[in-house]
Amino acid sequence: MESIAPASRLSAGRRTADLAALEADPSVDLLVIGGGVTGTGVALDAASRGLRVALVEKHDLGFGTSRWSSKLVHGGLRYLASGAVGIAFESAVERDALIRVIAPHLTRPLPQVVPLLGDVRRRDAALTRVGFLAGDALRLAARTPSSALARSRRISAGEVIAMAPTVRRAGLRGGLLNWDGQLTDDARLTVGIARTAARHGATILTHCAASEVTGTAATITDELTGHSVTVRAKAVINAAGVWSATVDPAISLRPSRGTHLVFRQETFGGLTAGLTVPVPGSFGRYVFALPQPDGRVYVGLTDEEADGPLPDVPTPSEDEIDFLLATVNLALGTPLTRDDVVGTFAGLRPLLDSGSGETADVSRKHAVLTRGDGLVTVVGGKLTTYRRMAQDAVDAALSASGLTAGPCVTRTLPLVGAAPRDALPHIDAPERLVRAYGTEAPIVAALGAADPALAAPVAPGTEITGAELVFGALVEGAITEADLLERRTRLSLIPEVAAAATGAARAALAAQ
Repeated sequence: MESIAPASRLSAGRRTADLAALEADPSVDLLVIGGGVTGTGVALDAASRGLRVALVEKHDLGFGTSRWSSKLVHGGLRYLASGAVGIAFESAVERDALIRVIAPHLTRPLPQVVPLLGDVRRRDAALTRVGFLAGDALRLAARTPSSALARSRRISAGEVIAMAPTVRRAGLRGGLLNWDGQLTDDARLTVGIARTAARHGATILTHCAASEVTGTAATITDELTGHSVTVRAKAVINAAGVWSATVDPAISLRPSRGTHLVFRQETFGGLTAGLTVPVPGSFGRYVFALPQPDGRVYVGLTDEEADGPLPDVPTPSEDEIDFLLATVNLALGTPLTRDDVVGTFAGLRPLLDSGSGETADVSRKHAVLTRGDGLVTVVGGKLTTYRRMAQDAVDAALSASGLTAGPCVTRTLPLVGAAPRDALPHIDAPERLVRAYGTEAPIVAALGAADPALAAPVAPGTEITGAELVFGALVEGAITEADLLERRTRLSLIPEVAAAATGAARAALAAQ
């Protein structure tokens, strides 16, 4: 642990000390509300510009939408299909920053294959190929070299089967191959951003709720003790995502739900590419089967209107589960059934209300809104573009408040654990740990070496070890068992695995 910069360590003890310091001097330059990928991005952007920053999150880092994505670092191909060239280019530029500079350890190139089956019309195949070529042009425009993301191409039926062994063989005449970025874990990305912000001086406070929010103040309540303090700030940014309207009721959002199903990898026979299945009757929309760490495959996703009160943890509808199974089965030799599903998850997109149309058609462009009292709200956007969203929000807060700060540097600022991609294979730790912890992987491995009980998997059906849970508590700010099981790891995605690992999570928290 000695090799980890103390400023980047988040823990229960650090939280207690930071709360005491904030109560002793309840004033900051910038107060950030929301600990998702955008909120932590705002904290990092502002702190790296030299501002005194505090971030408060009612639950945990990555608690909301940030942990429920498809774990893709999109290059904007979907937006080209709808003519949104600006958003597509922005996505490609931000993808380049993430996979080559900001977090090479948490990202990797992912091949995505569209099998050309008998029911795929040649016209549609040709249009898809043209779309992939446009994606290649986006990659070139973003200056992403082919060594980082290869160009798209037509592939043979044998190559399709090698990547997706359970694909339907009858009528298979080859496939179209495209490359995009994939995250090891979106919640881990959020934690990495928060720790990097802390390294630059930001105060990161989870399980702390904000109320009575204005453009220059908020009441902060410790959810664990009930104690409150009023914090004064020169600027306040609302980055509460889908819950932004609870902070500023003037914000009008139209949330949409995106659902995924969780399968074991053996169900797909060793899937090594994203199996991409066109949604019948909806050109440009696909269902993906995406290979994941820890022997899982996610199948998603949907885009459904989410009416009514906002739940802390959204749940898929029966219709969404049926839709995903029916669509992915179009490309499989043996249909999947509900018995094959070992877990599900759903997230809510914080889309601005455009007043009409289906949520699938609502723009994914982010918006930065400044209220009359100076409160800045940032909503919309995509996980891939979090950094640009944060930059724009901080710029708006500086403009509204009159604060002065240095220029934005996050485009070239690596996160904790990051290293150039060609250096990652030389880190002395198992590849699985390197993909989750980067340069800090040897420290996690050393925890297991020092205590054999921590080296073993915490439950059947997972490779996650006790050492990873201890690291989550001592360094990554996990305060509760759910923080460890649901966000520092993704053990909770398969409920029986999480139940078996609960004792190990409790022991890891007790070790602090």
